[in-house]
Amino acid sequence: MPDLTPDLSAADVSDVPDIRAGRRSAAEYAAAFADAAPRLTRTQALVEAERCLYCYDAPCMTACPTGIDVPSFIRRIAEDNLRGAARTILESNPLGGTCARACPTEVLCEQVCVRTVQQGKPVEIGRLQRYAVDAVMDRPVTALFTRAAATGKRIAVVGAGPAGIACAFGLARRGHEVVIHDARDAAGGLNEYGLASYKMAGDFAQAELNWLMQIGGISLKLGARVDDASQLQALRDGFDAVFIGVGLVRTPRLNIDGEELQGVRDAVDFIAELRRAGDLSAVPVGRRVVVIGGGMTAVDAAVQSKLLGAEDVQMVYRRGPEAMSASLSEQEWAQTNGVTIHHHLAPVEILGAGGQVSGIRFSGADGGRAFEADTVLRAIGQKLDESILTGTGLTLSGGKIVADADGRSGVAKLYVGGDCKAGGRDLTVEAVEDGKRAAAAIHADLTS
Repeated sequence: MPDLTPDLSAADVSDVPDIRAGRRSAAEYAAAFADAAPRLTRTQALVEAERCLYCYDAPCMTACPTGIDVPSFIRRIAEDNLRGAARTILESNPLGGTCARACPTEVLCEQVCVRTVQQGKPVEIGRLQRYAVDAVMDRPVTALFTRAAATGKRIAVVGAGPAGIACAFGLARRGHEVVIHDARDAAGGLNEYGLASYKMAGDFAQAELNWLMQIGGISLKLGARVDDASQLQALRDGFDAVFIGVGLVRTPRLNIDGEELQGVRDAVDFIAELRRAGDLSAVPVGRRVVVIGGGMTAVDAAVQSKLLGAEDVQMVYRRGPEAMSASLSEQEWAQTNGVTIHHHLAPVEILGAGGQVSGIRFSGADGGRAFEADTVLRAIGQKLDESILTGTGLTLSGGKIVADADGRSGVAKLYVGGDCKAGGRDLTVEAVEDGKRAAAAIHADLTS
């Protein structure tokens, strides 16, 4: 390992931590955490919809994990038929509002848009999708969808994240009774706790969930932790089927010296604190923040640290920019907001004084780097808590549960979807597709 001693002398590291709340005025907080991409006006939406070529064999539709008929819904927007546009979207993706806000459309549907080749700029599919869905959410969901006659079947859903919500909605529409169990005090999973506040402004995750639950037949049990095999077996005994959509809740450790120091925390916990904070001015942030990771969680944590008033925010990734799971658009968003991104650096030691973080060292091909820091945020991915699986017969691959494309696990009554399922890219939109397909599979198995 290279000698890193010259890179950070004792004089370079402050032993006085600077972590505090209220770094900005109320007006500055409001502006900083406002909606990052406000809803299009009617004129803007109509102009943008007219750019669509309504391709017959639309590559954007193929690129969408939920298979939304993009040309169809955009044509309806152009005709000012927002109800028809929203129904087209929601039929394929019941969480179309969240996905319009949070999905990396620039590497999915918009990346393959024909307009990109012709004009160098794709049709803004994500913003048009939001425009259509938001327009109908002031009406009951039953104005778009009806619930089938009751079947008498009861299904338990474990996890109230995007996969669980999509599965529950699909089952309820088919006439089944669904009970969603979630360990937290608010439903939504990643949508509620894991996405940046500026992406989900206005408490949208809860508004969307409440709107979908108007379909009927869905009940929520919050604070209902299912974390061992005996509890899972009880659900199997008490319900006709069980859908497991628990997500990934364990954050791996860096396994370096200094990780126990005050000021070292998981980025997902930091984001969750922000999302649940009633008053952003009460959320403390360090003056110097280092975020370790190269995904969207790292970007959300880094940008929000800056928006809270951190003066210096460094985002450090161990590989090159081409390997980052955060899209190029996300990386540019971080840099636009004052975050400095570093590549090819691996953490080797967290420095401290008086039990508090004061800096962090990294190794690299050029001899490494070191940064002063009051706060170090880990954003290096998450893992499945396997305790729920012991003795169930479920199979793991790469630390996730094996299931087929329709969520069938091979174990009677157990279906799987979302980030805890093997395969996929851990995207909200893919979790929704998992839940949607599992709902169809459960219905087919229970009624065949």
